[in-house]
Amino acid sequence: QVQLVESGGGLVQPGGSLRPSCAASGSIFSLNTMGWYRQAPGKQRELVATYTIGRGTMYAESVKGRFTLSGDNAKKMVYLQMNNLKPEDTAVYYCNGRMMGVDYWGQGTQVTVSS
Repeated sequence: QVQLVESGGGLVQPGGSLRPSCAASGSIFSLNTMGWYRQAPGKQRELVATYTIGRGTMYAESVKGRFTLSGDNAKKMVYLQMNNLKPEDTAVYYCNGRMMGVDYWGQGTQVTVSS
């Protein structure tokens, strides 16, 4: 089992920055993919950024050049640095880990971009 807990969301003005964090615990050594997804009201959950062992990092086109995925293995943490935020980035952001085709999710953290 894998447990994922997000933090670091909030309210920010357009053009601002946030850095949500994801703390991982449990059988994380078996994860081959980790990253972030988001879900806006009335929309399907979508990929934001993921890292897959042997394949590298992938970003959604809408966040390329603005968001950066990073991790700290020693601390078992995954981060999403979000810069130049736009109102359309408003969503609940979920940390995701994948192992042998099984997805693990955190509870989500709300990010609201508004003036």
